[in-house]
Amino acid sequence: MTEKIRLDYQMFRWGPLLVKFKIPDDMRKKLLTEANASHKDFEKNLAGVITKEVGFRDIEMFKPFFHTVFEMYADAQSKWAPEVGSTIETFKQQYLIEALWANFQGPGDFNPPHDHGGTLSWVIFLQMPKELIEEREKYKGRSAGPGGLTFIYGEGPRNYISHHSFFPEEGDMFIFPASLKHWVFPFKSDCVRISVSGNVNDSIKYKDLKKLKEIKKDERDIGKKSD
Repeated sequence: MTEKIRLDYQMFRWGPLLVKFKIPDDMRKKLLTEANASHKDFEKNLAGVITKEVGFRDIEMFKPFFHTVFEMYADAQSKWAPEVGSTIETFKQQYLIEALWANFQGPGDFNPPHDHGGTLSWVIFLQMPKELIEEREKYKGRSAGPGGLTFIYGEGPRNYISHHSFFPEEGDMFIFPASLKHWVFPFKSDCVRISVSGNVNDSIKYKDLKKLKEIKKDERDIGKKSD
């Protein structure tokens, strides 16, 4: 029997559906163990200037957890925009995990404003060193600050909400549309922050592609008029 996981989530009021919640600590530790054990170089696939980025060696072991996350996101979407949302029953079957990777961010590393491929994306913060937390506490500016995470959507007058910024804690997970632009600020502390990100794609597109077949030359010639 699959163990049930309770996820209490928070939605942020603006355009896209951005959801934040805390993952169970045993799952955080499991993801952290796999991040440290994985060695597939993923840097060429990503936009960040990060010390180390690795693709997970085994995505399958985390699929039950992410399917629970998709159900939770579908529940949030049904409240956010019921006219465009998928039903909770079909949501986890509709989406497939496309990629899962870990980011080992060191001093001076950063992720410039970017979006992701696929349909949905997420980021989970697995390790937040005390040096970074102390640096953040000393920060006096108005931006997200050292190691901060910012999402941005649209432009408009200052009375419009066009961005949300966070200083993440261990176990924080954010899930959002893949097209939502976001970036990660650098920090100076001599430490490594570890996060894991991923993308999911619409499985319906893959099903449609499987129906296609290569067109052979004799098939291309059918219908042509002979001289």
